[in-house]
Amino acid sequence: MSERRTKFYLDKQNKKVAGVCAGIADYTGVDATLVRIAMVLLTVTTGGPFILAYIIAAWMAPEKPTGLYSSDDDAKFWQGVRSNPRRSTAEVRSKFRDVDRRLADIETLYTSRNTQLANEIESLR
Repeated sequence: MSERRTKFYLDKQNKKVAGVCAGIADYTGVDATLVRIAMVLLTVTTGGPFILAYIIAAWMAPEKPTGLYSSDDDAKFWQGVRSNPRRSTAEVRSKFRDVDRRLADIETLYTSRNTQLANEIESLR
């Protein structure tokens, strides 16, 4: 897959005007309606800079590729990676450590001399 999941894309599927606010919502994991309301409020209060930024983003940002995420959980994971990469890395490491610990427990159980288990296996023969 040549598309990067950590890149900002315009979300044309959920767009209202050009897909910038929907893209920001997809990128950050915030509801698109809240992003649109914030954009309107900032535009009304400050004027031109946000309109100019919106136009530039609509012109420069690529469209979100179809099938970028395999599921909603995949999308949520990548939103977390974009918002805090260090925390996401720590969570993945923690999950791998937990899996490794559980595998070590299973290995210990089956490789240790478990006389009760050995007796039960012998009684089945």
